[in-house]
Amino acid sequence: MTPGDRNEVIHLWPAGPPRTIEGAPPESTFQPPVGVAAGTVMLRNVSKPTLTVYRPEPGKANGSAVVVCPGGGWRILAWKHEGTDVAEWFAQRGYTAFLLKYRVSPTAADPAAFAAQMAQTDGLLAEPLTAAKAPTAIEQIVRDEKLRYAREVAADDGRRALAIVRERAAEYGLDPDRVGMIGFSAGAFLVVDVAIDPQGPPPAFLAPIYGGETRGRPVPADAPPLFTVIAHDDRLLFHMVEGLYLDWSAADRSCELHIFARGAHGFGMVRQGLPSDRWIDLLGGWLADKGFG
Repeated sequence: MTPGDRNEVIHLWPAGPPRTIEGAPPESTFQPPVGVAAGTVMLRNVSKPTLTVYRPEPGKANGSAVVVCPGGGWRILAWKHEGTDVAEWFAQRGYTAFLLKYRVSPTAADPAAFAAQMAQTDGLLAEPLTAAKAPTAIEQIVRDEKLRYAREVAADDGRRALAIVRERAAEYGLDPDRVGMIGFSAGAFLVVDVAIDPQGPPPAFLAPIYGGETRGRPVPADAPPLFTVIAHDDRLLFHMVEGLYLDWSAADRSCELHIFARGAHGFGMVRQGLPSDRWIDLLGGWLADKGFG
């Protein structure tokens, strides 16, 4: 039995969220047939956001917590390799992990129509992107007004998740000042959006993995220490992550960037036999150095 099998699920907005996403078919799962994460479980049409709690074994808790935010381009959630696998890794090392199932833009209920929708994004990854073309590719992904709105709603869910963990810190034996966030791809955008505009105390630490941007917004004077990684052959977000690191550095905030020669986009906890497989061990060392481990 894994931690996720036995742990609590918290509803973020029991009285209803401040903003809603309309028109979502019922939530469902699917497994992509190709790509880095082929065969892993993913979610779509999430309209009821939750936190799933992954507690460490008794006697192993270190008092720190992390909110885990999977990616998926604001259309899907990479639930296993950027979600449950990550939460379990943290719980095994003494952290209390809270896996965020945040709301995403609706996709077609029909599987064939859904596959056609996803092919539009896959096409952007088919050819290498230059520094000049990468921002244009990102703009293509978020050009749709629904995706822009989904990004804002996802940040709402992220802020609420952070607040809930802090509010219930005593219940879980946590230090409310040691609650950080990790996100992947679209989830990385989410955690950076929260850190830039937390609407409350910011996360204690921030780990946006292959994603995130400031969008020209100033990095707050109390911005948390940042750890980020990217593969040089990530055809979509390499230059954006590089820019995020430089923005944090220019604001004189603690930051660490690891660039791997190979790994592509979206590797998460998938082992590819590449140096990028080590990213989470590097993160563990960084967290220990910062006093969270």
